[in-house]
Amino acid sequence: MKSIFDDVSRDCSKIVTKTYSTSFALATKMLAPSIRKDIYNIYGFVRFADEIVDTFHDYDKEVLFDQFESDMELALERKISLNPILNSFQHTYHKYDIPHHLVEAFMNSMRLDLTKKDYQSFEEYKGYIYGSADVVGLMCLCVFVNGDQAKYEELKEYAMALGSAFQKVNFLRDLKADFEDLERTYFPNTNLMELDEASKKRIVDEIRADFAMAYSGIIKLPKEAKFGVYTAYRYYKKLLQKLQSTPPLEIKNTRIRVPDYQKLGLLAQSYVNYKLQLL
Repeated sequence: MKSIFDDVSRDCSKIVTKTYSTSFALATKMLAPSIRKDIYNIYGFVRFADEIVDTFHDYDKEVLFDQFESDMELALERKISLNPILNSFQHTYHKYDIPHHLVEAFMNSMRLDLTKKDYQSFEEYKGYIYGSADVVGLMCLCVFVNGDQAKYEELKEYAMALGSAFQKVNFLRDLKADFEDLERTYFPNTNLMELDEASKKRIVDEIRADFAMAYSGIIKLPKEAKFGVYTAYRYYKKLLQKLQSTPPLEIKNTRIRVPDYQKLGLLAQSYVNYKLQLL
């Protein structure tokens, strides 16, 4: 039965989320059951595209990415795919009328990672972040507002700010892997070989501004989405705080993490704030 295949597809997307990101999986679990599966479906899709360009070093990444993109377009056109991750994504794509230009922008940024190693201008940097992160936030927003176009337009800029904040935190946390393993640098006008406190402060201040704007939108989200998104926001802000207090040399040489016990503490604090309507 097709329904069984669809259930298996959604389960695959959930497994991908839980396996690749325990933090995002925890935040997604805090969403209402009515939208939780669709966020898993979006994450599974973007995770697979990202894995192709970031980790499949023993294979022809461009060939694999071309095939994935072709299969994705066919899945959106035919409303089915034998790739379970794409099958679950196409379901969410059509259910919430996700604009195709968001998917196209995401794939364009992922394709840049096949060849582009650095971003010299702020315009290039901003364009990459829009495609790699902002549009993912907008895809999720389509789910959160469930067809309410007026609400989508109201919250659009805030969702993009949160996507930008998450991505920039990841950039700062993953400096070592991006630079040493992938030979990539994303922050313009920043010499990662000589990263100092002034350069780090400039990056941190930029991210904090994104978070401040994003919070203004989180408090306006529908109740089905607010607690889950707030949980993710709190986790990434904690990660930024740890990066802010970490010397640049240590950031370049290690991957900063939030321990599990602190994640659970953040979850408890987020729940209290949510229930007391403090956000």
